[in-house]
Amino acid sequence: MKLPALHIPRQFFPVLHMSSLPQILREKLAATPAGRLPFAQVMELALYHPEHGYYGAGPRKIGRQGDFFTSVSVGPLFGKLLAMRALQEWQALGEPADFTIIEQGAHDGQLAEDVLNALGGHPLRYLIVEPNPKYREVQAKRLGDRVQWVESLAALKSGPKHAFFLCNELPDAFPVHLVRWNGERWEELFVEADGTAALRFIPGECSCAELIDEIRHLPHDLETGHTLELNLAMLTWIRALAQAAFRGTIFIADYGLDAEEFHDGSRAAGTIRRYHQHQMDGHVLEDLGECDLTHQTLDETSAAMSLEKASS
Repeated sequence: MKLPALHIPRQFFPVLHMSSLPQILREKLAATPAGRLPFAQVMELALYHPEHGYYGAGPRKIGRQGDFFTSVSVGPLFGKLLAMRALQEWQALGEPADFTIIEQGAHDGQLAEDVLNALGGHPLRYLIVEPNPKYREVQAKRLGDRVQWVESLAALKSGPKHAFFLCNELPDAFPVHLVRWNGERWEELFVEADGTAALRFIPGECSCAELIDEIRHLPHDLETGHTLELNLAMLTWIRALAQAAFRGTIFIADYGLDAEEFHDGSRAAGTIRRYHQHQMDGHVLEDLGECDLTHQTLDETSAAMSLEKASS
């Protein structure tokens, strides 16, 4: 859970450096026929550009020295609880020799270290799914030979056969499409540069067939202007996870609501937010690359239905 601190006026924040990400984004916008991009592409660039993305450039500090707190950054208790749960799973499966704890989105390896320390001498393997070599390097310095790595979920198709899969606040950092109800139909929100080079949202027709398919399941009785995040990347991730060979538990720690709560009018402005130096606000098109972007509420109903469908 990300916890915003007390409000501090932004003018008191020191400017340490300027990212070239805005220039990269302006060039991408100029290269498109319509001069605009789906918000999902902008969010992906802002978070995961290999040099200038908020996460893509390497692990960020989390906690008091960073932009937000998580359940991992405040102490080892979360890791201890997960270790206990993994041990229970291992024992329930008959203590198979190949039982593996699999973590994705391990960041700097702190949670893995907490879990491994809590396991003590129990012979459980630990595997991290990590495509970014910058993260693997940081994790290896912390964890040494206590863990192994694979670059993608595709590597899990061949094993292990028994596992406890975990991730902490991962899906909320997946790029999302934004859609808005105009009183008659759902429209996608795109990003374009205005005359002053600032960025703004503009509605348009949906950018892909999968988004159109997901929109068919959305309600049509909401107030005009109601905005939602559709996490197509999460659905793709769930399908990949369902193809893994292991038998066991999938533990996803994140914040979410069921479909009825997710569509409630109290969230009509959407839940996409930015975090910077323990400030949370809705100015998600400002300071791209310098702040975290997250959608505060996952649609748990959609996620559960997708996992069930992909596993059948």
